[in-house]
Amino acid sequence: MPYNVSSSSAAAPTVGVKSSYNRFLLLVAGLGGLLYGVDVGIIGGALPYLEATSGLTASQLSIIVAAVLLGSVISTLFAGLLADWMGRKPLMVVSGLTFVLSIPMIAVAHGYGPLFFGRLLQGISGGLIGVVVPLYLAECLPASNRGKGTAVFQWLLTLGIVSAALIGIYYSYRVETVARAADAATVFAFKDQAWRRIFWVSLPPGVLFVIGSLFVAESPRWLLLRGRAEKAMSSLLRSREAGQAEIEMKEMERIAAAAKSTKTAGGAVKESLLRRKYVIPFLLACIILFCNTATGVNSIIGYNTAILLQSGLSDLHAHWGYVIFTIVNFLMTIIGMSLIDRKGRKFLFILGTSGIIVSLIGVGLLFLGTEKANEDCREVVQAMVTPEQKVNLTFTPAEAQRLLDAAGKGGSIDSQRASLAVIYSYGDYTAATSFVRSDDPSAAPVQITRESAVPSNKVEAFFKNPFGNLDAARTAPLRIDRAVVGRVPESSHGWMVAIGLYLFMSFYAVGPGVGVWLALSELMPTRIRSNGMSIALVINQLVSTTLAGIFLPVVSKHGYSFMFFLFAGFTVIYFVVVTFFLPETKGKTLEEIERHFEGSKA
Repeated sequence: MPYNVSSSSAAAPTVGVKSSYNRFLLLVAGLGGLLYGVDVGIIGGALPYLEATSGLTASQLSIIVAAVLLGSVISTLFAGLLADWMGRKPLMVVSGLTFVLSIPMIAVAHGYGPLFFGRLLQGISGGLIGVVVPLYLAECLPASNRGKGTAVFQWLLTLGIVSAALIGIYYSYRVETVARAADAATVFAFKDQAWRRIFWVSLPPGVLFVIGSLFVAESPRWLLLRGRAEKAMSSLLRSREAGQAEIEMKEMERIAAAAKSTKTAGGAVKESLLRRKYVIPFLLACIILFCNTATGVNSIIGYNTAILLQSGLSDLHAHWGYVIFTIVNFLMTIIGMSLIDRKGRKFLFILGTSGIIVSLIGVGLLFLGTEKANEDCREVVQAMVTPEQKVNLTFTPAEAQRLLDAAGKGGSIDSQRASLAVIYSYGDYTAATSFVRSDDPSAAPVQITRESAVPSNKVEAFFKNPFGNLDAARTAPLRIDRAVVGRVPESSHGWMVAIGLYLFMSFYAVGPGVGVWLALSELMPTRIRSNGMSIALVINQLVSTTLAGIFLPVVSKHGYSFMFFLFAGFTVIYFVVVTFFLPETKGKTLEEIERHFEGSKA
């Protein structure tokens, strides 16, 4: 049954607001979003050159990529406790300084250790920012501007992803130019400098975020919880006129006094965190964060180029397709920002999730039409395993034809436009290759080695398969589980898939993209807001990490269509939750939203 928050505060939404200071708050918060976006996207452009020059194994590179997720999970788990202990403003400064410190550690690194710890720091910074900035905005901005404020965070987050993509494609052109005019040693040196410069470029926003965080006021609600009423009032007065500040101050004091009286009157059971006003919004926020990631947005962003390549686009067109994808995200977030405080959160969530379902099903059907012709050449590839338990395969048109003929599938697929993906395992640890195409002469050979599947240490082994036997896997024979040879569609099919992904990103950006951070910070009552946000975001990060880990193996075994249909199924759950259980919080103060979940009338 849907909740309906009733209040009179939606009237005259801009009365009593100091726009100049609020714009400054939005700028600082936007820089936090920019850093979060850079955290997500910067490795994509740097990874090819890091892989080519660092001398690291595939396993080590995977850990470096995943270190951001690990750092983010760790810091998100403790961000709420830190925000309550030291305050919102100091934690913003700490998160910015952590990011600033990570950049030189990565950019001057030589070897695995410094790169890992630098990326881990980036993840820690991102996790802290993802909790504290939306939390700070929700507690500091007036109700009339709160939606726009959190949307600015998401908007500049998307700008960070766009910037990372543009920086990456800029250096890809530079590397291509150098490669045509220089010898191998010069190209190697330039690639080594390219990935370092990509990280250096992301340093200035971090410095600006730290400086800006030093000049904003502390959260008035945090100050009041610490018994600093005068400072809380001063903080309110920086963003509101005196009349509006007094109204909100009385409301905050009334909530705090009610909580205090309940506690002192022996109402420990009544004030339990299992009360309705805590449990319902907490569960809602957790479900929304789970479903938000389960739409597949992070996987679709991370594997966008690979998806477009497999859909039929050329390498260059696939990379440009990804750039367009990030720009669509950025531009549609602007539209979401303009609508969030006018149309409301619930309307945009319903619009966004319904559009996501349609676009995901459409892309899934496009892939299903081509994947029906896939052929499994597992036994042929198994016969190619060397005594060292390795496979090295250059997937040319001739090799594609040989695999198909040997499997008795000759003539079913055009070897001139074929693709190959292999799922393999050593003992309990399974891995999958990326799709390679026979019509791509620059594609690297398919290399299957023990190092690419078996973890290098017990920590990595636990995250990959907590029940696996690492010692046995180090000597286990190579087993080819599936070798899928498929037909690469024409470029027109690729652009149809690209349009489907652009529609997906448009609906996501307008709805869940701008609304999810806001819902997370608005739904949580003051007493549990910081810790509740941390727990919900940890769930979000774990879902994201799980999907990233299973994406390639599932796609290699069942096809892209299966993943897109799976994402659509989760989004149906998302649609049901926001339609029937999410209250409209537009124009409501945080205290009014809290009273709604308690069941009392404003």
